Amino acid sequence: MRNRRGLLGLSVLAASAAVVLTAGVVPAQAATLPLGNEAVAFLNSVNPLYYQASPLGANVPCHPSAAHPYPVVLVEGTFASMYNSFEAISPDLVNNGYCVYAFNYGQTIPFSGFYAMGDIPASAGQLATEVNHVLAATGASKVDLVGWSQGGMMPRYYINDLGGAAKVNTLVGFAPSNYGTTLDGLQGLITQLGLAGVTTALLSTACAACSQQLQGSPFLTGLNQAATAPGVRYVVIETTDDEVVTPYTSAFLSGPNVTNILVQNQCPADTSDHVALAYDPVALHDVTNALDPATATPVTCG
Repeated sequence: MRNRRGLLGLSVLAASAAVVLTAGVVPAQAATLPLGNEAVAFLNSVNPLYYQASPLGANVPCHPSAAHPYPVVLVEGTFASMYNSFEAISPDLVNNGYCVYAFNYGQTIPFSGFYAMGDIPASAGQLATEVNHVLAATGASKVDLVGWSQGGMMPRYYINDLGGAAKVNTLVGFAPSNYGTTLDGLQGLITQLGLAGVTTALLSTACAACSQQLQGSPFLTGLNQAATAPGVRYVVIETTDDEVVTPYTSAFLSGPNVTNILVQNQCPADTSDHVALAYDPVALHDVTNALDPATATPVTCG
């Protein structure tokens, strides 16, 4: 039985602040973990004690069940941390019986709460290390990857170029930057996250991933010569209100092993944007359906 729970205390301010770090982990055996609260995540983000904290329920030693044999590795988005990206997704997956792991990568400004800013191929190498660690710790043969924004796109480099295709069952991306964004889109993301005062630094040499995610960049041109890999399932979850990946269709992939989901085709009144999508109950339901399509259930619009 899938455990679907509403989100707590969402607000416009909180929705634009889903970029920072979480409280400590809890035992994987907990009957029901509370879904994360974006407002709490925002407040925690300014506390250095949380800069490297795991999202709720993640990184607890765990052995996958027969029903869910692949542990889930969460991959954050640009400027974000594992906590603020996945404070809703992580406990939701744990409540549904998954082993969940998360990590931070691509930090270029030491002692800060900002991640996923470094060279994307180098970040993909860090993902390869994390996947190998999870496979060794759990004894699983493959992992499922769930990523937000850059975290839904960067794993494709790992899959295509670093041998990841043999170790990945499914890649699920929330608003992934598969075909890039515009400079205005990156500026919009920075503004949404309350980082406008450090725009110059974030878009300078401290953020190689920013220029690599611009539409038409040499990196994306090379990546998209082979959009998908045989044997890996791809699921893209996107919103028409994405103001970072523009047009929103830039998130979508094509191929026989691809499923593209537009949340407004399910719930026309859904207004989640790029940042809020990873805290949207409709999108969370789409994730559990994507990871276990044999037991998928209809989405309920709230």
